Amino acid sequence: MKRILLTCLLLSPLAAGAASFDCHKAKQADEKAICAHLTLNDKDVAMSTKYQFLKGLFAMGRRGEMQDEQRSWLKTRKQCGADTACLNRAYDTRLQQLDAIYASIDKPL
Repeated sequence: MKRILLTCLLLSPLAAGAASFDCHKAKQADEKAICAHLTLNDKDVAMSTKYQFLKGLFAMGRRGEMQDEQRSWLKTRKQCGADTACLNRAYDTRLQQLDAIYASIDKPL
């Protein structure tokens, strides 16, 4: 029993910080739901990683557009509140958008 408790205590800081934001500071319903659900947490990390990577590939003009798109998407996500189905759809849509941006980039062989 002590080992289980110790393991939980050791892993809880990792889980709390796994999302792209600090779950200890989560105040909005959408943020709390993301922190409480592993699938949403994983999608948040994937979305943030892809977004940051793509943002770094573009010059200021396109980068600014991406930031505006991200802010707009965050407002949409916030409207989901704690509705996990809505949040999952929002993340799936955003991940598809980011994948499409990457697919449209001319890449060397």
